[in-house]
Amino acid sequence: MKNLYITLLVFCGAISQLLHAQSLKGKIFDAATKEPIIGASVHIINTNTGTASDNNGSFVFQTIAKGAKIRISTIGFVSQEIEVTSEKSLSIALEPAIENLQTVVVTGNREAALRTQTPIAISKLSPKMIEEAKPTAIYEVINKTPGVMMVNLNNEQHSMSIRQPMTTNAYYLYLEDGVPIRPMGVFNHNSLLEMNQFTVSSIEVVKGPVSSIYGPEAVGGAVNFISQRPTAVPTARIGLQADQWGYRRVQYGAGATLGKFGIYVGGLVAEQKEAWMTSSDYTKNAQYARLEYHFTPKTRLIYTVSYAKYNSQTSGSVDSVAFYNRQYISTTDFTYRKSYSLRTRLTLEHEWKDGSQSFLTVFGRDNKHGQNPSYGIRWTSGATTARGEINSNDFQSLGVIAQHTQKFNFLNSKLIAGGTLDFSPNKYWSYQIDLAAQLRADKKSVEKYTIIKERPDIQIANYNADILNTAFYVQYDFEPIKNLRLSAGLRYDNMSFDFVNNLDIDKTTSQAVGGSKSYKQTTPKLGLTYDLGQGKGVYANFSKGFAPSGLTAIFRKRPTPAANGDLFYYNLIPATFTNAEVGGWVSLLKNKIYIDASLYQMNGSNELLNIRQPDNSTDYQAAGKTLHKGIELGITYKPSKQIFARIGGTYSIHRFVEFILSQKASDALKDVNGKDMPSAPRWVWNGEISYYPKWFRNFRTSVEWQHVSKWYQNQVNTIAYNGYDLVNFRAGYQWKGIELFTNIMNLTDALYATNATRGNASTDRTTFTPAAPRTFVLGVHYNVAGKK
Repeated sequence: MKNLYITLLVFCGAISQLLHAQSLKGKIFDAATKEPIIGASVHIINTNTGTASDNNGSFVFQTIAKGAKIRISTIGFVSQEIEVTSEKSLSIALEPAIENLQTVVVTGNREAALRTQTPIAISKLSPKMIEEAKPTAIYEVINKTPGVMMVNLNNEQHSMSIRQPMTTNAYYLYLEDGVPIRPMGVFNHNSLLEMNQFTVSSIEVVKGPVSSIYGPEAVGGAVNFISQRPTAVPTARIGLQADQWGYRRVQYGAGATLGKFGIYVGGLVAEQKEAWMTSSDYTKNAQYARLEYHFTPKTRLIYTVSYAKYNSQTSGSVDSVAFYNRQYISTTDFTYRKSYSLRTRLTLEHEWKDGSQSFLTVFGRDNKHGQNPSYGIRWTSGATTARGEINSNDFQSLGVIAQHTQKFNFLNSKLIAGGTLDFSPNKYWSYQIDLAAQLRADKKSVEKYTIIKERPDIQIANYNADILNTAFYVQYDFEPIKNLRLSAGLRYDNMSFDFVNNLDIDKTTSQAVGGSKSYKQTTPKLGLTYDLGQGKGVYANFSKGFAPSGLTAIFRKRPTPAANGDLFYYNLIPATFTNAEVGGWVSLLKNKIYIDASLYQMNGSNELLNIRQPDNSTDYQAAGKTLHKGIELGITYKPSKQIFARIGGTYSIHRFVEFILSQKASDALKDVNGKDMPSAPRWVWNGEISYYPKWFRNFRTSVEWQHVSKWYQNQVNTIAYNGYDLVNFRAGYQWKGIELFTNIMNLTDALYATNATRGNASTDRTTFTPAAPRTFVLGVHYNVAGKK
């Protein structure tokens, strides 16, 4: 009788559950970006029932009891618990946990992986960090990365320092969603002019060589801009921002997912007129669109298109008289830089039953870049004439990237194999312009240059090259023992090009010299991570990288012929680098403090250097050996929801080991062995404290400090610039869908230069790239988001 009673009780309970059961579907998305969150765990509390969100961020329970509680959790976000009501559809926004080191990154091996299982120095700038910075130019957020210094050269122009001195050399790879913005061999340091900063969702920065996956030029590091995906719920935003120096910008973005189809579009139009620096007007129009179609939860097709048109006066640098007197008067009113770019890609992604993944990307580029550069002006001290140049660098590309990741049941291992092919016909020409130089009273500096005559008859460079870059790579990751993960990779690259150098005429045939050139290299890497538990771990990494010379260096006429009579730099060979590093991470005080650190040494051979001549022209020489070593440190502290603090930076040494500066018997200094490389500050730090007051909801404020120590201006280490300290202030307030914000850049109105260089001759003078005085940026955004 007792057993019958129990059976009836259980039966009635089951009937009751069925009567109160319902189906439930939901959509999980990032509260900041509204992008769908893939792979989030959805678990019914006190049961063994659970599921995960798909590529649309969607999940479904066929039956779930009313009143049950579900828990939603995933790496990098704050978990939520929700009680099931009579609603049959949920929209769940997860808040990013920006202090969490267990971040998912994609740049390490072109697919999603835990940061703590990626044995390289990699940092991720979150959507929240980018959104709160409200950057006018992208350097304002990249410089928040420990160990990274993106040098502002004004009007969104830049140079870079990641495990290298501040340089425009092609030692960094800039990517948009994993696809290089420019092909290897084409000068890439100004490619970020073409970025649409308003549609960047997050940024991942790898420090050190990642040539084994991404190939040449990824030597100092790689910067991957991850674009906004279609939003899980309908969204739209529009904004305006401006400063007192004539900068104005309008920007917009909108996205939605309708069934299997998703779309996001966004863009900006900006202009600057009559700024603090004379002759520095510019305009920019950048647009972006992304379309996704999900055939199944495991298969999707992605199409993106990015367009940018940029037109800027290039005011260039100033001499010491103008700089220290805050006379921001350009010596030219005719120099300019114009660029047009159109990039497109089509990607097919598929996830297999065992969790293995494949993708195939076809991409295209169309790029035109013309300029009358201020850095191209050649002037000898005391002369009343000078010369400049006008040039154009154009290319089109068609390429493919394919990769497959195969997971195995043994040793928790996986094999990554892939290949790339990039065909990019490139055309470049440059010719001289004659200038008049109006001198100051001391006859040692120029007050103003004016154009006398354009000289297309005097050509500086003129070539056509069909660039073909092919590569194959493989990487194997496995765990030989618990918590220890090893990663070994190898990549083979062949950069080749057929060329015609129209300035090099064969004396026997009277025809332009043509031919083929090829750079082949195999680059290995070996890394490990060891999880010590409780938010602690260590990693080690050994990798090699190489960087072939850009074509503009190879086919530019030498200032003086080489000893063998060569007028061009045909004999330039790739620079190679060997990098070894160790690092680790630790969380303390119940996850309130996170520390991420790395110690590295990178040895370079045949590193291509620009040797500034007395007339400001450039000669190229390869240093026999260079040394780059340092420590990078990042610390975040979040004692409460109201306060978030971070500080990160690097102490580094960049030094010549073997470099013959001159072989002339008359020169006293033959080499600079043991001297610091120019533009290489020892200390670079960036810290910030953000405050989100509980008593003033939806208000935020932050103070940021940037420190750059002194650096030598020339190879012979005779003159140094003392560096600078910069303070920025930001504040914002959101009321319903309206957000008001202000950024006060250079709060203390410090006089500083982001770049200061000079040649090695005793008669050379320093040129400074001045930074903006105190700048007030004001803006307003209107954001609206649907619920389903």
